[in-house]
Amino acid sequence: MEMETVPNGSSPSSTTTTNASVTTTAASAAAVAAAISPNAPSSKLNLLSESLKLEHQFLRVPFEHYKKAIRANHRIVEKELSAVINGASDAAESDMSRDDAVHHLNSLVSRLQGLKRKSEEGSRTENLQAQRCRARLDHLESADPENLSDWHDTRLKRILVDYMLRMSYYNTAVKLAESSNIQDLVDIDVFHEAKKVIDALQNKEVTPALAWCADNKSRLKKSKVILSNPSSAEIMETLIWKRGVDEECSLVEGYELLLRLSGHFDQKVLFFISMSKFEFQLRLQEFIELVRAENMMRAITYARKYLAPWGSTHMKELQRVLATLAFKSNTECTTYKVKVLFESKQWDYLIDQFKQEFCKLYGMTLEPLLNIYLQAGLSALKTPFCYEDDCTKEDPLSQESFRKLASPLPYSKQHHSKLVCYITKELMDTENPPLVLPNGYVYSTKALEEMAKKNDGRITCPRTGLTCNYTELVKAYIS
Repeated sequence: MEMETVPNGSSPSSTTTTNASVTTTAASAAAVAAAISPNAPSSKLNLLSESLKLEHQFLRVPFEHYKKAIRANHRIVEKELSAVINGASDAAESDMSRDDAVHHLNSLVSRLQGLKRKSEEGSRTENLQAQRCRARLDHLESADPENLSDWHDTRLKRILVDYMLRMSYYNTAVKLAESSNIQDLVDIDVFHEAKKVIDALQNKEVTPALAWCADNKSRLKKSKVILSNPSSAEIMETLIWKRGVDEECSLVEGYELLLRLSGHFDQKVLFFISMSKFEFQLRLQEFIELVRAENMMRAITYARKYLAPWGSTHMKELQRVLATLAFKSNTECTTYKVKVLFESKQWDYLIDQFKQEFCKLYGMTLEPLLNIYLQAGLSALKTPFCYEDDCTKEDPLSQESFRKLASPLPYSKQHHSKLVCYITKELMDTENPPLVLPNGYVYSTKALEEMAKKNDGRITCPRTGLTCNYTELVKAYIS
């Protein structure tokens, strides 16, 4: 007897889609179990090497923080040494009394002592970031077939801490990191930096965000290339990409690279810098708040000082925002679409923009790693039946939260129907074939044989309560 549509613990009207949905979970679980079994160490390491491709930010974040600390310390040393050298030169050239000279030299010595303290503090910060880079490299190198279970446990905790930090559960993230002793493997300090800006934006304050833009000004700049020939521009872009320089490269790195690459082309290379739009959006919001407070003169002065420099690149946005000078915050005018600029959701938009800029700055994924891993698994489980009301509860996609997460994903491609026993949760195959009860429900041979042994050859359907003899069962063939 061949049956192409066999219900798996469901009503006889269910389709093969039911089987595919329920079975996919078991198939995926079986694949994972095989991958982590002691008999397959090479498979485990192969799976690990594939999944580590998602760990780019694991090393990128502390390295970016390390570079930031080095740049900050370098700027401090340059600034202080330049001031001391200039002060000594001025003293040598000026005609001052002995007492004035001693006082001037003492002030320079005090400045150098202050520089020493700052350098020591900066050195400690650099060493801390270097230690974190070393700890993360050691963590990646520690993965081997013998301790892979512990390694995955640590990795899961890292992913959970990352998710908590992104969702603003800072205290919980800190406690989990401390209890698991993984402080060097997570980016709590980096997210605390972001938390200050986010909290300020939630309180409708832009000053901390503007200060953050100023601190990261050089890293927020984006290098752009203009070539007269579009095809040459594509070649240039490809060469830059292959050389490993992305849009976040420094001005000096980008300029030197372009000079080296310009030999490939006959036309002149034009290089210019455009600032991150986030700072511009902050300035616009500050202007809007002045207009909301009906402080028009201050708003005009502010626009001349902070908004006018953006006119060459963002004229349309400027024209639209400056139109608010002619309206009040409670305007109902829809012609110029200025009402939306006064809505509180603009602050939520700024928070989202900051999070995006922050993630780009440190090379983080825009989505939490937890979401990415879950979506990778859900893509193997998603079938049309998952969104039906009678989807089995064992399927993760029976839950609304998982359905939402899987909504942008394609359906899993299933070539053959597969069945999972409702009783044992095991896959039914040629070694454990499915048996059909008179009411149309299907269970595995293993489960029904055990039931028959315990009940003198009688079978009771766990779903409907139907009782029959084991001899009444019919073997089903899966196509």
